[in-house]
Amino acid sequence: METLYIGIIVILFLLAASDLIVGVSNDAVNFLNSAIGSKVANFKVIVAVAAVGILFGAVFSSGMMEVARKGIFHPEMFYFHEIILIFLAVMITDVILLDTFNTMGMPTSTTVSIVFELLGAAVAMATIKITDGDAASLGQYINSGKALAIISGILVSVAIAFTVGVVIQYIVRLAFSFKFHKRIKYIGAIWGGISLSVITYFLVIKGMKNVEFIPQDFKTFVQQNTFRVMLYSFFGWTILLQLFNYLFKLNILKFIVLAGTFGLAMAFAGNDLVNFIGVPIAGYNSWQFFHAAQGADPNSFLMTGLAGKVPTNTLFLVGAGVIMILTLYFSRKAKTVIKTSVDLSRQEEGEERFGSSWIAKVLVRYSIKASENFRRVVPKPVMAVMEKQFEPYREELPDHEVAAAFDLVRASVNLVVASVLIAIGTSLKLPLSTTYVTFMVAMGTSLADNAWDRESAVYRITGMFTVIGGWFLTALIAFTVAFIILYILNYLSFFGVLLMVIVAAVVVYRSHVYHKRKTNEETDEDLSSFSDETIVDKSMDTILLTLGRIVDTCDIALEGLEKEDMKKLKKAKKAVKSMTVKTKYLKDHINVIVEKLQEDSIGSASYFVQVIDYLREMVHSVEYVVIPVLNHVDNNHRPLKKEQIAELKEVYAQLESLIQAVARSVKSRDFSSQDEILAMVDNYLKLIESLRKGQIKRVKNNVVGTKNTILFLNILNESKNLGLQVVNLFKSQRDFVNFKNE
Repeated sequence: METLYIGIIVILFLLAASDLIVGVSNDAVNFLNSAIGSKVANFKVIVAVAAVGILFGAVFSSGMMEVARKGIFHPEMFYFHEIILIFLAVMITDVILLDTFNTMGMPTSTTVSIVFELLGAAVAMATIKITDGDAASLGQYINSGKALAIISGILVSVAIAFTVGVVIQYIVRLAFSFKFHKRIKYIGAIWGGISLSVITYFLVIKGMKNVEFIPQDFKTFVQQNTFRVMLYSFFGWTILLQLFNYLFKLNILKFIVLAGTFGLAMAFAGNDLVNFIGVPIAGYNSWQFFHAAQGADPNSFLMTGLAGKVPTNTLFLVGAGVIMILTLYFSRKAKTVIKTSVDLSRQEEGEERFGSSWIAKVLVRYSIKASENFRRVVPKPVMAVMEKQFEPYREELPDHEVAAAFDLVRASVNLVVASVLIAIGTSLKLPLSTTYVTFMVAMGTSLADNAWDRESAVYRITGMFTVIGGWFLTALIAFTVAFIILYILNYLSFFGVLLMVIVAAVVVYRSHVYHKRKTNEETDEDLSSFSDETIVDKSMDTILLTLGRIVDTCDIALEGLEKEDMKKLKKAKKAVKSMTVKTKYLKDHINVIVEKLQEDSIGSASYFVQVIDYLREMVHSVEYVVIPVLNHVDNNHRPLKKEQIAELKEVYAQLESLIQAVARSVKSRDFSSQDEILAMVDNYLKLIESLRKGQIKRVKNNVVGTKNTILFLNILNESKNLGLQVVNLFKSQRDFVNFKNE
């Protein structure tokens, strides 16, 4: 029996390693988005700074491990066997849940997930014990007071983080304005002194309380002289930064951002490491207590030992920190999640990931009215001075270099405010959600910086509510899934453990494959790759890809119609939907492409718009074929006759030949085959006309019914449109290439 529990402990640590990977992929956004969004340095330098912070934070996090042991439930009320199943259910749920959110590119809260997973699993086990005749009530098993404090702390942190972010950013922007390059020489060191002294105090001085190897005398001295330490720190950093700026031209804001990245990474590891390894370590501690009690029965050995103070092995913390660092360097999912947060806080207009929602429209509408009323109250001279500080400033960049999402002033505020708020929570041993805090600080500073103007506000607000909604969904899913998995583990015993571990592995593998495919598709459509030099190639790639998919989709739809195969027809419908989304995406973001072109290349964009329009029309024609065919078969109408299917095959054979001829010309950029292509389309149109007349004869002879006729004529009509659009596409690409070669 003891071997089984050793195996479960091993599984817990394997799941912990996996959880660290998927967890950091999700939470990397918390401490990297400001540095990456402001382009303070290249990615490797930013990650290196964050890596050092993670190692420090991991060592400082030992005090937080108590949350997993006794923060949500009373361990002394559970037997060893029960507590191990609770921890296993929590870890399996956490890996599945976080990996799913990462795959979707949605930042979620690892703190919320672990808290509600512990709550769900503990409640499940408590209900089993009560059902089995245990006299204790549910309230005696759950540490409701602490759990409520943690949950309320997380929710309150959302409002506090947003509000503090707005206020501090507004004050700092009034001081620096967007044209901060001159003012930084005079007041940059003061802002740096404030920022770095605050980070130093909360991350180092406050963090020392949880570190076992720092002498108690030193901790006591620092705590008794807090004001002096803060004062010396402020003057020391201010003088040092001003001196380095004068002697070595140090960019103070860059230094603050990198220091803030270090500080926030340290705060993240110090506060959030418990989310990933707290449960496995608690499981390991449980096994240590059980193993020490020789001959104890796992079903009657109460875990009172977990209720006391249990030291955490520093090697576990350092090992976890190393895994987190490696994940930062190699995780593609981390970059996907970071992109979501950066896009929502971007200063300039551009590609918007989210649509609009009614609540966003209402909020923007009332905000505009409130702003107008505010302008009437504030004296015009004061308003003019304030507005001047918020006048946009666009820095001249080398050709083809993409502007930062926001500037260093906002990045520094993001990092300083988030670091302080998280560190306060850590010092109080409240596992605040670093995702909530950093995301809401970033949203608050974006609002204060006028990044949400009338062109983008509804989309940004919708995105913010979508992410926040995902957090609440996380809580519900985490509780429910952990509850269910605990029941499975409890009643299926060893087979339940094996089953759920396999399920977790399959989910992680499938999501990895899906994310890889999705990332590759997004790379093909990456708007940042458009430029004067690449626009013709991008246009060619888009045409060839879409034409190939149109041919494949038509083949699948025709085969599905012939064999009345709903599976194939649904596959064709899915393919059409995918093509529609991609072409619409390019059309809706044509302004992003145009902004990347030189003034003398605007004509190129005009031709590119024509190409996209014709591609969209072609996709629509395919859609108007696939959907009626799907409905015809789905409604169990009579199938088309064999001669009709043969006629449609002839039509699509000629259409495929036409498309292939156009594709060859586009790929080779040789449009000398124009006469041949025009002759092909002429024969194609004649074929469709003759088949239409043949269908009319069938109708007159009562050979076919109404449904048959409507479907067949609709397919012929859309096939005709498709052929004409192919030729128009050919001509537009020809003019496009010729224009670029002039």
